[in-house]
Amino acid sequence: MKTIAIVGAGPGLGLSVAKKFGQNGFRVAAISRNPEKLALIVQELAELQIEAQSFVADIADPAALKQALQAAKEALGPIDVLEFSPYAGWHTFTPVLDTTPESVAEQMNGYLLPAVQSVNEVLPEMIERGSGAILFTTGLSAMFPIPFVGNGGIIMSGVRNYAANLHNVLKEKGVYVGHLSIGTMIKAGTPGDPGILADAWYNLYETADHFEEVFPPGVDPNKLG
Repeated sequence: MKTIAIVGAGPGLGLSVAKKFGQNGFRVAAISRNPEKLALIVQELAELQIEAQSFVADIADPAALKQALQAAKEALGPIDVLEFSPYAGWHTFTPVLDTTPESVAEQMNGYLLPAVQSVNEVLPEMIERGSGAILFTTGLSAMFPIPFVGNGGIIMSGVRNYAANLHNVLKEKGVYVGHLSIGTMIKAGTPGDPGILADAWYNLYETADHFEEVFPPGVDPNKLG
């Protein structure tokens, strides 16, 4: 049985991704800083007969993130899929004219650096096995300049650049790297329903024939906000 580690797991997208992969034969390692939300995720997955364990870590703390991923591997075996989708909330974004070094550093410490570290913790084993997948979830500012998320766009576009480089280098080594850029609010019963997003992610993982998709397809960044 394969294992997916979800970094930044929450009750929305993270839970839906866990359900989708779990229903397709994966164990789930859910990683985030909120033990109460993690407990609910594990409980809901258990009710679906999906094996899951939670690992509490503030992903902005490098030592805690490293420890959580190591603990996940010890408990559930090698990580076959890493899905990275932390979300700290809209309040962390600053419009471009209000963006400061401090606001950029906050995004870097909470998103970009944890992305790199998460990859570092799982990639060597994937390369050795010649199989695996690394899935990066970002917002649409990774793809297009969006002024009201000025600091977020700087960092998310950096994550996308990193992901694209990984994709280009690793595709000949049996490791798939994908990127899903979301341009809608994630909310049940809307076009951004987390279940629909999880389906999109699993389809991208299963086909593994292209690097990235924008969701919803054809979204116009000029109509956001």
